Amino acid sequence: MWHEWWRHPARTLALGLIRFYQLWISPLTPPTCRFYPSCSAYAITAVSRFGPWRGTWLAVRRLGRCHPWNPGGVDHVPERGEDGRPRRAP
Repeated sequence: MWHEWWRHPARTLALGLIRFYQLWISPLTPPTCRFYPSCSAYAITAVSRFGPWRGTWLAVRRLGRCHPWNPGGVDHVPERGEDGRPRRAP
């Protein structure tokens, strides 16, 4: 995907910023994510699957759920529906 960055510049920028965080900022802080996969891994999957706008929105919603009063657990990125929107779990 990185070799075709010019086709999806917003997606490439969003993924690059997340990878920058993972490589340079995250190692300086203690692990605090209450979910699996981690919030940054969730964001990469969401942006890759849904594009920069909807993927970022899903990642922001996930970050909003990552707080001390939430028990956490397994929380995967939803699958794409036929209309391209996130499918809700049954």
